Parts: sequence; structure tokens; C-alpha cells
Amino acid sequence: MVFRRSARRMRWLGCYRLGPLWKALLVFAVIAFAGQLLGVIFNKSWMQPERPHSLYALPSDNSQGDSLGSCQPHTHIMFLKTHKTASSTVLNLLYRFGEERGLKFALPMGYQFGYPMSFNAQRVKGYRGPRVAEFDIMGNHMRFNKPEVEKVMPADTFYFSILRDPVALAESSYAYYKNVAPAFRRAKGLGDFADNPYKYYDPRLRNNHYARNLMWFDFGLDHTSNFSLALVKRGVAAVRRNFKLILISEYFDQSMVLLRHALCWPLDAVVSFSLNARQHIPTGRSGWVGKAAAPAPLALTDKQRSKLREWNALDWHLYQAFNLTFWQDVERFGRSRMESEVALLRTKREVLTRICLRDGGRPIEASRIRDKTIRPFQSGLVKILGYELRSGLDNATWEACLRMIRPEIQYKDLLDLRQFPRAQQPPAAGGLPVKREPAILRTEDRGGKRLVEKDWDGTILFRNQSLEQVDSKVRLR
Repeated sequence: MVFRRSARRMRWLGCYRLGPLWKALLVFAVIAFAGQLLGVIFNKSWMQPERPHSLYALPSDNSQGDSLGSCQPHTHIMFLKTHKTASSTVLNLLYRFGEERGLKFALPMGYQFGYPMSFNAQRVKGYRGPRVAEFDIMGNHMRFNKPEVEKVMPADTFYFSILRDPVALAESSYAYYKNVAPAFRRAKGLGDFADNPYKYYDPRLRNNHYARNLMWFDFGLDHTSNFSLALVKRGVAAVRRNFKLILISEYFDQSMVLLRHALCWPLDAVVSFSLNARQHIPTGRSGWVGKAAAPAPLALTDKQRSKLREWNALDWHLYQAFNLTFWQDVERFGRSRMESEVALLRTKREVLTRICLRDGGRPIEASRIRDKTIRPFQSGLVKILGYELRSGLDNATWEACLRMIRPEIQYKDLLDLRQFPRAQQPPAAGGLPVKREPAILRTEDRGGKRLVEKDWDGTILFRNQSLEQVDSKVRLR
């Protein structure tokens, strides 16, 4: 009782602003709570082998932030997974939440819902028509198409997505899709592209949507018209109409607090490690360097950053509009209240880092991860980093920690196997699916000219194929 009164007083005072004594007490309380939960993991009567468990399984007013009242957790959720916006980390939260509760996922045949083509309900594995089979969670990459999504998801579905500053997104997109987007492939570096994008950009070529207004494109908005404020207003209004919450990547922890209150989830459900992060070396404002004696491929001047905002003007206006809305939501939530929950969330993340991860929780190169089944997929100029678990974890803790670092492709394969066991090849030893190594495959003619590329989800990418041409889906064998 005394501890509860103290916790309420900490929230009332805004413990995030108090001195080191209060912070030390907060860390001590969370570590003690984690230890209690790890002890409960060993209780066999609590374990249910048919469903995985979270590291945090017991309710606690002191560990979950402000009370959510009598609301019920949302279990019908649609997340528009925009590209290069920390969306892989958000998808991991949804995968974990759904897996722990035995929810049914709307999964693609491959790894994306026919992207970059507009979403069609027939792309969902197991879909048999409107209202024939009910799905709970949808979150893989798609180009949004609300009428088709509504054929798959229940009427009470909660829709949300995430945005990122277009300049930061352009840096990430260039690094990741350098060899996929013709506009990026031809440019010497992102600065070179920013100086004269029309020199490299042809909207008719397939995958060039990665090079301009990528978020606008993912939301299914009109990307072929010339920029105008009227077009921006229609686009922003459409997003507001279709989505109940838009998160901001630059304020990820604050976004998680707003999300968990909107979904009526415990705070533990939105604690995460950053996934699909790229390796970088800080140098000046760009934060990147290239190889020795070569120009930094992602280095930008202030003028080039301004040019990229102009080039991605639709994305920039979309981001500005919902960044404003985001901070209005924070004000309504309460600044002090937000600071307290963010502090608690970060403390929980630090505790889980110490419990789960090697090397102090620092992400490492995929080649250094000894377990090949959790190595992240690699693409583009820079290395995509992952994590390695500490040795000596008990089985239940190891399983809970693994779910937090499992890369999106491997996680989707695992959920697919559990949801459609007869449609998959037999599992390998240990009950996990046989993993097909993701790869970009190239087919060449006798003259060495590249004719065909297969993207990581098996999509055949014909060189210079236009967006108007229907893509052909072939699963890698």
C-alpha cells in the first residue's frame, strides 16, 4: 500500500524531472518486478505450452504506468507498415502481442501484399471472401487500399501508421534501395541525386517510387499529379479519415505511450528493441561516412536537405500536418504524464536489455550473429544489424527474449507455419520452419545482360518494368 501511494506520488510529481534518488528507486522497483516475474516463469502451473508467454505476465499498477480504467484491449488492428520509418519494430510488437494471445494474422502469400501494386484482398493467405473468415491483425507492407482492406478486417478494426521526416527517410531509402530503384542506382550519391533529381528520376520505371514521396505512395494517395496545396489537403484529409492514430518515428517512445493508451494495452506490450537498424558511423551532420578515399554516399549539405524536402514536398506536408497533430495529442495526454511513462518504458527496456542481450545490447553485424536463423536480411549500401541473446537463459526467458529480436521475415515464416501447418514444408529440428535464405537472384542471358531480378519476397523485377505492369509473384524454392 505504501509503495502504491509512493508510485502515485511519483507520477503526480513527474518523476522524470526529479533527482537521481527517485530515478534509482524507479530502477530498483522495475528490476525487482522483473525478478519476480522471472521467478513466476519457473512455476509450471502458470505455463501453458500451447501458447508463448511474455516476460511480463502479471498485472501491476506500479509497473504499467497510469491505469487504463475499464477499457478492453483492442485485438482487431490494422497497421500500415510504411517504409523506412521504424515500422519493423512496430510490426514486431504486433507479432508478439498476437502470438502470445493466439490471435489470427492476415498474412501475405509472400512477405508483402503485392507491393507496389495497390492492395487486393486476394493477396491475403486464407482469404475466402468478405466476412467468411475473420482476421485479427494485419501489418505487412502494402500500398493502402481501404475498400479492399475492409473486406479482410472486422468493422471495429483500429487503423494506425507511422511517419518520418522525409530527409531522414530519403537517407535510409537510398541506402537500402540503392540497387533496386533505377533513380538511385544511377546517382553517385544521395547529394548528387538531391542536386538534380530529374536527371535520374523517371516515374514510369518500376521501383522509382522509392525515390520520391514514398510515404504518400504507401498511403495509396495520388502520386502522379503535380504538387498543389489542394492535393495536399485532400491527402491529409484522407489519412485522417482512414487512420485513428499516426505515430512519429523521431519520437518513438512517446508514440508507443500514445499507442498503448489508444489500444488499451499494458505498457510492457510496447517495450521493444530497435529492429532492422542500419550500421552508421557519425560524422558531422549527415551521420554517415563512406569508404576511405571515396565521397560519402549519404552525406548531405543543408542546401541538399532543403532540396530533398522540396523534391518530397507531398511527404513533407504530410509529415508536418501529423507531427502537429501528434504534439496536440501529447498535450491532451499531459506532458508530465507522458514524461513519467516514457521514463518507465525506457527503464523497462534497459532491464530487458540486461536480461536478454549480449554485448550490452548493442546491435551487431549479421555475420557476427552465431544463430543464422535470426540474422536480418541484408540490402543496399550499409549493413543491417541484429542482436545476439545472452547465454545461460532458461527456456521460457530465452523464448520471450527471442521474440523481441526475431527479424520480421523469420517471424512471418514462423507465424505462417503455425497458422497454415499443412500448407508448409515440415518443420526442422526443434519445431521451427525450414528457413529459405532471402536473396536477390539475377538471371542473365549469354551476353551477360541482366534480364530478371527477384526481390527478397520473390517478386520478379524485370529491368525497367513500369508500375502499370502487373507484377508476377513467385515464391523462392
